[in-house]
Amino acid sequence: MELSLIIRSRATVNQQHSTVKHQISVKQAAKSLFRAQIQVCQTSAVRNIFRRDQGLNSKPAWGYDRPMAKLYFHYSTMNAGKSTLLLQASHNYRERGMQTYLMTARLDNRAGQGRIASRIGIGDEADLFQADEDLFAKISQRLTQGDVACIFIDEAQFLQKEQVWQLARAVDDLKVPIMCYGLRVDFQGELFPGSAALLALADEMREARTICHCGKKATMVVRMGSDGKIMTDGDQVQIGGNETYLSLCRRHWREATGDASPENADKS
Repeated sequence: MELSLIIRSRATVNQQHSTVKHQISVKQAAKSLFRAQIQVCQTSAVRNIFRRDQGLNSKPAWGYDRPMAKLYFHYSTMNAGKSTLLLQASHNYRERGMQTYLMTARLDNRAGQGRIASRIGIGDEADLFQADEDLFAKISQRLTQGDVACIFIDEAQFLQKEQVWQLARAVDDLKVPIMCYGLRVDFQGELFPGSAALLALADEMREARTICHCGKKATMVVRMGSDGKIMTDGDQVQIGGNETYLSLCRRHWREATGDASPENADKS
């Protein structure tokens, strides 16, 4: 009798141990599943942030649904690395097997005709646009040749107002994202026509920053003549690089162009 009770008692204890082990296993499995779900969510969040920043919110154009296509304007002063940013963004697409379409202004041939190049030494071939050209028709024609995940336009300040509207229609009707890179203002502190239209029509605007010699953010640019003196008159468009243009903060731009008040001039 006592032996029977002992056996039943041990069986009960073993059963309880098995139940506890099972419960622990279930809890551990639940924790593992929860951690896996968190990792998936984090990975998805990072991926979505990258896709948002690169305009990769949908599949390639023509034959695919691109509900999130937008017109972007990346603006700055001279020598802020706009072309570098453009080429890097295009590379990010192509690295993932997506095709891009690059365009630049015909009148800017500093890097060679039909080429976008950066001061740090990277570059890529690009199609050319010129004033009064229908960019909606040009983009439509390019899309008939194959899918394009994103269109990149350098020297966007040289666009005409109507051409910016054509880009907006391409985004809306052709469902392809377009990223424009260009200067905001000229050496006289006036908006370029293309930049003014992009500031009005772009879905998103991002500033590429550089600094003045004083360390503050540069927002203006001055033009220098062959004698090194600051110019305050002349045509709005004159192609040139570091030897021609210098980026400054507003205060030092005012001083350089003779617009500084005496008290501010004393502090420079």
